[in-house]
Amino acid sequence: MLSPKRTKFRKRMRGVIRGKATRCNKISFGDYALVSLEPKWITNRQIEAARVALTRHIKRGGKVWIRIFPDMPYTKKPAETRMGKGKGSPEYWVAVVKPGTIMFELGGIDKKLAIEALKLAHSKLPIRTKIVMRRELE
Repeated sequence: MLSPKRTKFRKRMRGVIRGKATRCNKISFGDYALVSLEPKWITNRQIEAARVALTRHIKRGGKVWIRIFPDMPYTKKPAETRMGKGKGSPEYWVAVVKPGTIMFELGGIDKKLAIEALKLAHSKLPIRTKIVMRRELE
């Protein structure tokens, strides 16, 4: 599971996801990519599930790049706890994804196999996505 080795602060404010992605919005490594169409927090388990689906479908044929990293702690208070007494402890990690963020890239395989693999990865994620090719973005 993906998580940062260390962070400057243990807990972080949640904030609001506004606007479109200005970083990580171009295909840099592979030929095919999965792009988000809506803002959402993606958990480390969801990223791992999508990665496993991709790598199993391409059968170690090509290369997979994960362009998002869960670096934001998600805190939660225990069940049946009274209000107050501070913020809860970190439970898991999330990646903040804006519309237009490239989440996964594939390279070194043919078009049909890449599209099938990216459709499988899309089904593991809680947001709407689209599949793009390097030529479409340029």
